[in-house]
Order: sequence, then C-alpha cells, then structure tokens
Amino acid sequence: MKLIIGGYAQGKLNYALQNYHLTEGAVTDAALPEENNGQTVIIYHFHRWVRACIEQGKQPEELIRDYLSRNPDCIIISDEVGNGIVPLESFEREYRERLGRLLTEIAGQSEEVVRVICGIGQRIK
Repeated sequence: MKLIIGGYAQGKLNYALQNYHLTEGAVTDAALPEENNGQTVIIYHFHRWVRACIEQGKQPEELIRDYLSRNPDCIIISDEVGNGIVPLESFEREYRERLGRLLTEIAGQSEEVVRVICGIGQRIK
C-alpha cells in the first residue's frame, strides 16, 4: 500500500500515474472499487470518500480496514485537511479529526508515504 498526501491541486494524481506507471483506468474517484481484479488501483480523493461516509452515518474506519485487508496493493491519494483554522461547525471538526486519525493509521501500515507539493513528491516514509 502507498499513501500520497498533499494540498489541494498539487499534482498528486499526476505524480501517482507517472511514478507508478499506471493509467487513468486504475483510478476510482472518492469511492472504493468493487473489484480490483489483481491490479493496482488508485483511490483518489480519499478525503471526499471519508466525508461522504460520515455524512451517511457509515464508519469509514471499518470499511477501509476491511477493503485494505483484501486489497493491500492499492494507492490512496488524499488532500491534507488538518492545517489552518479549526472549523466552527462540529461536523467539520469531527470529519477533520477522523480523517487525520485514519490517514495516520494508513501511513503506519503503508510501505511508502509521499507528500506532493507543486507536482514534486517527497518520500516521507
């Protein structure tokens, strides 16, 4: 498993496609793919998927743990959302905290973690 993080519009997807020699056919946007057929998949906009799960009353932590246990070779791409001003709305604070804790867990299990800034990846693990 690989995790790619960075700010909004920093070139994370292009970095993944180029550096892991994948095509856009490997990308799922803000969703977990049904089947990966033994191929590497990119879960793009992971932060949006987490938000949608929370809004729907689902437990993204349990869902992603289950998915990763069956598909350990995926690449997860997420925006960093924990920087800046703490939101006033309780939902926004909960979302931000849950995403941060989940990304921390995923980073701990990943073989590689890359932070992308201006299209340039910096391997941090």
